Amino acid sequence: MPVLDVYNMQKEKVSEITLNDVVFSVPVREDVLHEVVTMQLAKRRAGTASTKSRSEVSGGGSKPWRQKGTGRARSGSNTSPLWRRGGAVFGPKPRDYSYKVPRKVRKLALRMALSAKLRDSQILIVDDFTLNEIKTKKFIQTMNNLGVKNVLIVMSERQKTLEKSARNIPYIDVLPYTDINVHDILIHNNLILHRDCIPKIEEFLLP
Repeated sequence: MPVLDVYNMQKEKVSEITLNDVVFSVPVREDVLHEVVTMQLAKRRAGTASTKSRSEVSGGGSKPWRQKGTGRARSGSNTSPLWRRGGAVFGPKPRDYSYKVPRKVRKLALRMALSAKLRDSQILIVDDFTLNEIKTKKFIQTMNNLGVKNVLIVMSERQKTLEKSARNIPYIDVLPYTDINVHDILIHNNLILHRDCIPKIEEFLLP
């Protein structure tokens, strides 16, 4: 089982922790990660794009001109897609792009994402990460002490003070362990885990 150092907010080693092989040391398959990330991105799509068909645009009613004798092409309605301001042909309509991936696959992908971060030495475990006040400057100082920039911080519970201190800093996100997902883990270069959330993550992700 992998053993990692546990640091404080000044990046001083305070202890060690043993991680579960079943969660943090599984073989990584790109096809499984791709499937789950694609599902997540599809679920986030708004699906609000919309155009009007010929039955929805204003106009129509009477025939623009008589059928024969004018020398022009016959026409039955000014809502035809061939006309300016006519309706769209097969245009987009509001739709739901989301679809489901089996829960076992989603959990497997999460284990793979965590294992990939551990394999690449991109996991940092801290014993405490709390701020007494909403202060972006203090949060940046802590990040400098830890030596990370592009990072996802996972806490054992939601901490609004920490989240609000970090919300204006690019490439940094703070989540409770209940909200971790494959996409957010993979798009950040580093992963900071609060020590108390690791047993909860392991319990949740055990097959």
